Amino acid sequence: MSFELNAKYKQIQQEARALAQLVEPMAVEADEMSEIHPGVLNALQQSELLNLMVPAENGGRYERPDPLAICVVREALMATSSHLDSLFAMQGIGSYAIAVAGTPEQRSEWLPRVATAETLAAMALTEPHAGSDLKSITTEIVQSGAGLRLSGAKSFISNAGAASYYLVFAREGSSFTMVLVPANAEGVSVTPSPELIAPHILGDVVFDNVSLPPTARLGEPGQGIALVLATLGVFRVSVGAAAVGLAQAALEEATRHTSARVQFGRPLAQLGPVAQMLADNWTEIEMARLLVYRAASMAVHDPAAAQNHSSMAKLAATEMASRVVDRCVQVMGRFGLVHGSKIGRLYRQARPMRIYEGASEVLRLGIARTLTEEFR
Repeated sequence: MSFELNAKYKQIQQEARALAQLVEPMAVEADEMSEIHPGVLNALQQSELLNLMVPAENGGRYERPDPLAICVVREALMATSSHLDSLFAMQGIGSYAIAVAGTPEQRSEWLPRVATAETLAAMALTEPHAGSDLKSITTEIVQSGAGLRLSGAKSFISNAGAASYYLVFAREGSSFTMVLVPANAEGVSVTPSPELIAPHILGDVVFDNVSLPPTARLGEPGQGIALVLATLGVFRVSVGAAAVGLAQAALEEATRHTSARVQFGRPLAQLGPVAQMLADNWTEIEMARLLVYRAASMAVHDPAAAQNHSSMAKLAATEMASRVVDRCVQVMGRFGLVHGSKIGRLYRQARPMRIYEGASEVLRLGIARTLTEEFR
């Protein structure tokens, strides 16, 4: 049993850290934007890390997307810039269903451009009245002559307005299907979503009787739920990795501050309550990191079988990140409250992570359901 990254993943980690270092001077500006930051996007394109998101036959680095490699990258990127991390992650989230269920034509048309970020990807799941309960969506696909018609509305969609296409989860008859919809298709329109506490590229997308060929389907009719679960099996654990990176950055900020600032004749870090909070933070980060990387290692071999561990890793790491950043603000006192400071950005960015890619409460329900089934 080894708890160390091997040479392959250490090389990926070095690449990710180099990219993060390059983007750092732009991070403050980029993380306050709700649109693409050109400099950050260009740096990501030049790094070649996006070739981790697609299969080798379509311009990728490996035979298939590697959850552990994606986690290694997201931990490094999120520590510096949430904007950079989101751009990286969305290329995979918005393309994985194409990689596993797309036709040869869909894969060859879109995936090479995803790997270079010539094309930005998006997945459209949530709706104004359907969040975690995806089976209550109303966006619908119907047969129309030899083709399909898509109607409905999606909300809070990452990369909306910037993406070149949307993977749309929709109702088809009594089941659910996923279709690939070019962003410039007639009947597709985007309006900005409400601004979040941590700025993010988000939009509401309307599909007004959009005409699609039958080849727009990903996989077979009714395969939509399976494709969503397959995507989550690979990428949900990576949210946990991003949360670990964020928490690590917060701890480093707090440790630097409390080691340098003297109060009551000693550095803050040597005062009992402060020392305790720092120690708890480090311990919790290491615990979450171990769970995240174990789940990611499991997902490398079988993403579907790793679903519960991926959910546990995402749950544990994002809840941990909120606790850690809150303690870091506390030990930094008034300096932790300064608007525009790194710790302030991390504090705002930590909170949404407990909601997207599966809210903590929803994940607990699924984990508990699996656990109790073992005793029936």
